[in-house]
Amino acid sequence: MLVIAVFLPLLGALIAGFFGRMIGDRPSQIVTCLGVGLAALASIPAFIDVALNGNAQTIVIATWLASGTFDAQWALRYDTLSAVMVMTVTCVSTLIHIYSVGYMSHDDSKPRFMAYLSLFTFAMLMLVTADNLVQLFFGWEGVGVVSYLLIGFWFKKPAANAAAIKAFVVNRVGDFGFLLGIFAIYFLYDSVTFDVIFDAASAHADTEVTFFGLHVHALTITCLLLFVGAMGKSAQLFLHTWLPDAMEGPTPVSALIHAATMVTAGVFLVARMSPLFEYAPTALAVVTIVGASTAFFAATIGCVQNDIKRIIAYSTCSQLGYMFFACGVSAYQAGVFHLMTHAWFKALLFLGAGSVIHAMSEEQDIRKMGGIWRLIPFTFAVMIIGNLALTGIPPLSGYFSKDMVIEAAHAAHTGVGNYAFAMGIMAALLTSFYSWRLTFLTFFGTPRANKHTMDHVHESPKVMTIPLAGLALGAIFAGGIGYSVFVGEGRGEFWDGAIAVFASQDSIGRVHEDHPAFYIKYLPLFVSLLGLAVAYLMYIRRPELPGKLAATFPGVYKFLLNKWYFDELYNFIFVKNAFRFGRWFWKGGDTRIIDGYGPDGISAAASRAAKRISAVQSGFLYHYAFAMIVGIAAFVTWIMAGGVG
Repeated sequence: MLVIAVFLPLLGALIAGFFGRMIGDRPSQIVTCLGVGLAALASIPAFIDVALNGNAQTIVIATWLASGTFDAQWALRYDTLSAVMVMTVTCVSTLIHIYSVGYMSHDDSKPRFMAYLSLFTFAMLMLVTADNLVQLFFGWEGVGVVSYLLIGFWFKKPAANAAAIKAFVVNRVGDFGFLLGIFAIYFLYDSVTFDVIFDAASAHADTEVTFFGLHVHALTITCLLLFVGAMGKSAQLFLHTWLPDAMEGPTPVSALIHAATMVTAGVFLVARMSPLFEYAPTALAVVTIVGASTAFFAATIGCVQNDIKRIIAYSTCSQLGYMFFACGVSAYQAGVFHLMTHAWFKALLFLGAGSVIHAMSEEQDIRKMGGIWRLIPFTFAVMIIGNLALTGIPPLSGYFSKDMVIEAAHAAHTGVGNYAFAMGIMAALLTSFYSWRLTFLTFFGTPRANKHTMDHVHESPKVMTIPLAGLALGAIFAGGIGYSVFVGEGRGEFWDGAIAVFASQDSIGRVHEDHPAFYIKYLPLFVSLLGLAVAYLMYIRRPELPGKLAATFPGVYKFLLNKWYFDELYNFIFVKNAFRFGRWFWKGGDTRIIDGYGPDGISAAASRAAKRISAVQSGFLYHYAFAMIVGIAAFVTWIMAGGVG
């Protein structure tokens, strides 16, 4: 059952990928949906057995790499953390697969698309069930490669190709740090297998190493390197620029990347390596600061974006920041809990946005929408559910998970914890504002689209609305159902060592013991309602206010609209200089030196010599007679000179 849950998506991907043209579009869609769907069904009893009944196990498939003391098995590690991730990934992915059947109905490459989706799911499953760092890196790079294929799926669009390359390159920056982290762990523990590393974690709690000439705490530098990899994959501040551009791919791709797979891999990595991070408080402080800063930074940008998918993309970036700062204050369980609930309502929001785009004849600018809620009532309803969950309105899922993250940050009673709490509250206010701004501009007010578009607004087919209904159920109930076992009093038995937290650093435990003050507990809900009220005032009651505000503070508006100018800054520092160096190397090194003195130089010299020699071949008899006389004179001179010598 456990093996089936991992490998069935791969089987579907192989059939659709290699035999899609032979079997046709519909069989390809059926086989991939069936593969992921059966994996989801298998993941539920596996979750019950492993997580609820405490039957963690490791299934060895084969020896993968063995060289000297280095040994890496191909094995499936099934503990509570893996079981939670497998169930979340497969269930959400199944609904996205089914939705894709309707959304991609007019595309010419359905088998290829469905094969990529299933392969993406398999790569994520390999990542979360890895028993060692090498296998985890295999899944890590797998989701990276397939994300490149999915983001650039419409390869005839230059923007899609550029976005795919950008995602791939930015992730390579993070992956370089991750690889160094793996090397550092092998250097310290002489193993890459999790059980060996975790059992010996305390042995190197105080070990120092020389790094770039400095004596540094070994686990601090190791965890920071691992976190660099997590920053790239989960689009944290400074390595976030690829995530919004990934919207160039089809909407189901956006939902799959942003909800249950790829971007959550970084959070999973930090949670998985919690036994090491607990011995590296400086690294945890960095995780907290970066996560909290990302939560606020991305939320500010989301407030002024106009592309419906990009707004939700920046929301993902912000929510990932919440998950990271939860891990940073040692509330790993809260971070994973928010990861799980977020997967449901974020997939719902993306696919709901896809339904809106489908209804609006592929229009994505919310300024060109409005007045359509009566025309697509089901899509409107599920988008409202997604917004309520995202903004943390009880009793929906986001209320339970996001509020626990914020409360845990406050309960940490540290400087970085207080910073995370403040950033989390401000991000919650901005999240509510941009979420309801999206809702009001998309569904309410007078229609701003042209008559032709409005005449063709229609609800999506059932193959798209049924998955939306399934995701809506998760967005409503997942938080309430999971709260007690994920972050409640009995969480220790549930996680059963899959996540390690020192008792002295257990922020969730302090939340339950200290019973936070009324204003702390309900402040996130208050700011969410405040954001709703402000959005209602600005986009329903006084729709002229946003324009006046932008005109009053044009610098701030442009700063946020241009995403804090990170793309322009990176273009100036890295891209232009890379092109400049490339041109210098190509023109100066390759063309002038290698080609100039190599094949081009030799051929040019031969050509010049041939031209000079050919000048002698004039065709006049007296020229040849003169040459013969000169030759005889030279020969006689040489003979005489030799004879004299």
